Amino acid sequence: MKVTRNEDISYEVVRSQRSTTDIVVGRDGKVVVHAPATFPDERIENIVEAKRYWIYKTLAEWRDLDATRMLREYRNGEGFLYLGRSYRLLLMADQEEPVSLKGGRFCLRRDVVDRGDVAAAQAAFRDDYVLRGQERIRDRVNYYVPKFGVELKGMDVRELGYRWASCSPSGKLSFHWKCMMAPPKIID
Repeated sequence: MKVTRNEDISYEVVRSQRSTTDIVVGRDGKVVVHAPATFPDERIENIVEAKRYWIYKTLAEWRDLDATRMLREYRNGEGFLYLGRSYRLLLMADQEEPVSLKGGRFCLRRDVVDRGDVAAAQAAFRDDYVLRGQERIRDRVNYYVPKFGVELKGMDVRELGYRWASCSPSGKLSFHWKCMMAPPKIID
């Protein structure tokens, strides 16, 4: 159900079998009010009105963060982070693997970019970071495991959404592939 109050704050109401009400500003800038199923619309509107300043502040912070999000164009000379250092991109015509790191530069196979497929270029970099992370982070985990006196149940590097790392109940460690952009000291 979509509700608008005073034409300036749009929000979605999600009703469920909960006993409290909360307001969430999502990473996409959408305002969602979680409310009990029997909560009247008027009370929801009053809560939104009472939290108006917080909603505006949170939306402004979200817009600032969204505006600074880096949009890649995958051109020669563009910088990409790896282990805390920026490496320039070089488009290569005669390269077997989609992405490699040679001579202090990230080399990307030109045909990936020539198709105009940004998603393919992003996937190529992500896959490269995953492969590099599997080796490097595994070495660091193996270094720290005996120091902490724990047993490693498994480890992988993959997409984790907005988390940097996680540990499953079974003890398997997962790391976000973007960790490979951070300096080694931060990774540790």
